[in-house]
Amino acid sequence: MLLLDPLLATLALALEIYSWFLIIWVIMSWLVQFDVINTRNQFVAMIWQFLYRITEPVLGPIRRLMPNLGPIDISPIVLILLLFFLQRMIFNLRLSIHSAAG
Repeated sequence: MLLLDPLLATLALALEIYSWFLIIWVIMSWLVQFDVINTRNQFVAMIWQFLYRITEPVLGPIRRLMPNLGPIDISPIVLILLLFFLQRMIFNLRLSIHSAAG
């Protein structure tokens, strides 16, 4: 029990950080699509590449499972909902650990 709570808290924080990376990737993809920012800029390209490499391994399988909606990609929404669900599960598990210990 002593090790499980910090481990779950760290996992919840990692999911939160990943959610923010995903949101930043979505916003950045819109900005690239509408030519507000340019990926030929070295700094933008570096951030774009980093965000793509950490999100695509998770978004790719979700895209393959989703029906084709044409140009609309709802896989980030599905992933954000899944991450939120996992965070709630971790929160409830931590709550039950604290109530059982106290």
